[in-house]
Amino acid sequence: MTSPVKRSLLLLYCLFLIAPIYWLVVMSLKTNEEILGGLTLIPDAPTLDNYITIFTDRAWYMGYVNSLCYVLLNTAISLAVALPAAYAFSRYRFTGDKHLFFWLLTNRMAPPAVFLLPFFQLYSKVGLLDTYWAVALAHTLFNVPLAVWILEGFMSGVPREIDETAYIDGYSFPHFFVRIFLPLIRSGVGVAAFFCFMFSWVELLLARTLTTVHAKPISATMTRTVSAAGMDWGVLSAAGVLTIIPGALAIWFIRRRKAVRRARIEELEPFNPLHPEEPVPMVEGLPVISTQELELARLRRAGREPEP
Repeated sequence: MTSPVKRSLLLLYCLFLIAPIYWLVVMSLKTNEEILGGLTLIPDAPTLDNYITIFTDRAWYMGYVNSLCYVLLNTAISLAVALPAAYAFSRYRFTGDKHLFFWLLTNRMAPPAVFLLPFFQLYSKVGLLDTYWAVALAHTLFNVPLAVWILEGFMSGVPREIDETAYIDGYSFPHFFVRIFLPLIRSGVGVAAFFCFMFSWVELLLARTLTTVHAKPISATMTRTVSAAGMDWGVLSAAGVLTIIPGALAIWFIRRRKAVRRARIEELEPFNPLHPEEPVPMVEGLPVISTQELELARLRRAGREPEP
């Protein structure tokens, strides 16, 4: 296949992916009369009234606030639970570890409708219905297995000698885990946080059933736009455009952080401050040396000499 043909196919594929987003943006700039009147690729009279409606109507903008609240809460809980669990699966071997790991993944494979009725009855009894905690805790059932699976792969790629060296140097486990280990797998933490954020942001069934008024997310608000006058297509399209923005910002932020980190690593020449003639082992682009050498290197790069 020649190069022009490949470019043409790639262009057609990109247009195929961009077309729904373009059409959504165009519809958000039209009135309902123009949307229902006929097919136009460009709005005849572009208007921002649909966006003004969303930012001025409490029922609409609070949907975004509620979604962000329980999504961020769910992401924090999922990572807090998944990090120690993934470390245990990557570093220790115990009876039934593989079966337990597979059982975690089966929870992710199950559809949300399976757990809908138990969650609804449980939260009704304990008074969590229509709260941020209700949706956030329900989503952890699906996000924690995914985060454990992602983080376990990143942690398994870090040599065990780093753990042993840290313990020999006198580091406690919390100090070692936060200061030494987490920076080595921060790209994995970012990937896990991104997937947790996106699942919780777009999930509809649990979010709609477990909330009614005070914690109703934007996904549930968008499904209730039908009135006696019909469907408000313009406002619904504007809400869809605004719903895409958080995911796009998350992708941009992660890509920018990785690009900046890669540039900084390329600028710094890895060295072993105690043994300059020996090569420095690398893990995910980061130099791996003993914790004492890391502290010494950090001081020297900051222009300070270690205390005798």
